[in-house]
Amino acid sequence: MAIYYNKLTREFHLQSKGVSYIFTIMKNEQLGHLYFGKEIRHRESFTHMFRTQQKAATSCVYEGDGEFSLDYLKQEYPSYGTTDYREPAFQISQENGSRITDFRYKSHSITSGKPRLKGLPATYTEGAEEAETLEIILYDSVIRAELILSYTVFRDHPAIARNARFTNCSSSSLKLTRALSMSVDLFDADFEMLQLSGSWSRERHLYTSPLRPGIQSITSTRGTSSSQQNPFLALKRPAATEHEGEVYGFSLVYSGNFLAQTEVDHYQVPRVSLGINPFDFSWLLEEGETFQTPEAVMVYSDQGLNGMSSAYHRLYQQRLARGHWRDKERPVLINNWEGTYFDFYEEKIVEMAVEAKKLGIELFVLDDGWFGKRDDDHTSLGDWFADKRKLPNGVKGLAEKVTELGLQFGLWFEPEMVSKISDLYEKHPDWIIHVPERARSHGRNQYVLDYSRSDVVNFIYEKMAAILKDAPISYVKWDMNRYMTEIGSEKLPAERQSEVAHRYILGVYDLYERLTTAFPDVLFESCASGGSRFDPGMLYYAPQAWTSDNTDAVERLKIQYGSSMVYPLSSIGAHVSAVPNHQVKRWTSLQNRGDAAIFGVFGYELDVTEMTEQEKEEVRNQISYYKENRSLLQYGTFYRLKSPFQGDYNETAWMVVSNDQKEALAGFYQVLARPNPGFKKLQLKGLHADLQYTISGREGTFYGDELMHYGIFLQNENSGADPHYQGKQGDFRSAIFKLKAK
Repeated sequence: MAIYYNKLTREFHLQSKGVSYIFTIMKNEQLGHLYFGKEIRHRESFTHMFRTQQKAATSCVYEGDGEFSLDYLKQEYPSYGTTDYREPAFQISQENGSRITDFRYKSHSITSGKPRLKGLPATYTEGAEEAETLEIILYDSVIRAELILSYTVFRDHPAIARNARFTNCSSSSLKLTRALSMSVDLFDADFEMLQLSGSWSRERHLYTSPLRPGIQSITSTRGTSSSQQNPFLALKRPAATEHEGEVYGFSLVYSGNFLAQTEVDHYQVPRVSLGINPFDFSWLLEEGETFQTPEAVMVYSDQGLNGMSSAYHRLYQQRLARGHWRDKERPVLINNWEGTYFDFYEEKIVEMAVEAKKLGIELFVLDDGWFGKRDDDHTSLGDWFADKRKLPNGVKGLAEKVTELGLQFGLWFEPEMVSKISDLYEKHPDWIIHVPERARSHGRNQYVLDYSRSDVVNFIYEKMAAILKDAPISYVKWDMNRYMTEIGSEKLPAERQSEVAHRYILGVYDLYERLTTAFPDVLFESCASGGSRFDPGMLYYAPQAWTSDNTDAVERLKIQYGSSMVYPLSSIGAHVSAVPNHQVKRWTSLQNRGDAAIFGVFGYELDVTEMTEQEKEEVRNQISYYKENRSLLQYGTFYRLKSPFQGDYNETAWMVVSNDQKEALAGFYQVLARPNPGFKKLQLKGLHADLQYTISGREGTFYGDELMHYGIFLQNENSGADPHYQGKQGDFRSAIFKLKAK
């Protein structure tokens, strides 16, 4: 880890673990990009990396100089309007109508550690020796504005964190209409772009397409990062695989509207941009005011997609997630939602908790329906007081009964929403996001509270804090079940209405910060109709997330596989639910459901009182097995072995290896049975080549190199019994292999 500055040539060289990032101050005092890739040794000059040449049909910066044109020069944080025709990283509208800017190098500083971002989630350090940060101050003397670009390199992670900060130093107002977190111009466009896309109940599926001239982008305009897209993209070489080849990852630590795009120009140079979506965004800067962009995290891997993912997993698990639960094993929970929905009462919940305790479950979570007069999804959001019809002793009384059983108790909130049929809406109809004299559309019969208003955030904080203080609650499921429409706020003036979506997210972060500070031992799990806000910004406050409302074991293979591109297993909530599955009506075995959910933060989403004794015994065994391997599963190194997005989509496999390589757990999943197949084997990853391993259900020992290069045989369909496959043969089969070094 190091940040070098070559004073004579005015070059910056950022070295992280296995990564180099180099840029220079060009003759126009703007920043030009030179190199991003595998770590290279430092030298006193990289001027040979900077090339200019006179080209036809282009515009040039200096009169009489036909070579210096921003039309083809690679840049660090480009502006628009002075010979660069590509989309810029930022744009500022001025009082005279101009959008032209000229931010020139003023000074820089290199410091140990990493400063916090005010009001925003970001990666962090626990000691100054863990990172170095470069801050470059650029200044536009015409509009008297300052731009600070921040770069952090980490000692233990092949990642670079970036952000930008704008300050208006003049007496005239400025309006940011575009303020991205990062931009980088790579050398060539021989890449494929990978993105995580989908919709409710099928979030974060993998899509890959070759780069082509023009813009390829993914965005959200929904007020959240969304289930449709994820604030991430990767560029991989066409020949790169899971475990070999070059991959560049770009991830945004943000939970609102975003833009992630690659623009390939007429010289086959790709510009990668990432940040707040400029669509329907602006930010007014009066004299002395500052705007801070969210953080973008760039990762380079020469060990394929899995190498990129491992880098994100380690960084986000160790230096993005925070607090009491960051490094602790997460409890096995049961949630009553799919077991009862709104139809429950205290005796029923206690009955379920009694049975859950017998099975080895550690945390009981009461979901939607405990407050106001909530018998369906038409009422009571915002009325955060117990429904005495269902809970005659209140939340406290129920929580005490559950904790007396030896279980922890958790509670569901949807604090960002309100129902029209509620005391809160009746008293404060102006508290929702809306535009006067326009219709107010609803989603799930609810409306979005205006978290750009501090009075609204303060009110909700007091309501939630009172409940958390009063009852023995150790877990909060924080849900959010609709997107924004008619975006506007009664509190903000007309010239600031395009700030609402970002101010809303800042309000959400503020509420999270206050609650996690006041209740540091409570485990927060983020949720947004499942995966509609599954992003790094949430991970900063809630170390785990409800990955998807879809709990079908087959569909979860794609969802969890895609999520693992960026997010560690310790953040991926995965539950066993009842059959037929409530989302796709599919029947799968209890074993198959458990084998899928075990590779995540494990739990159940059903009514255990309705299970047979045989099913209960199987659940006891699942929970016991998970607890035995919990630390390995939540904090080991994850490897993807077979993709459900390749071939005939019929097989998935993955594994987790302990840090000392002495233990591993591998999962193999087959969707449909095939008649008369040939032999199959599975090649493992991450093992120690020289160690001998035993494999559960297999005789003998096997060296790590053999298991990685040759593999292990898998059972054929129709070939008879195998100890790994319990129950009926046929569709929806799975197997878990435990490896131990001798």
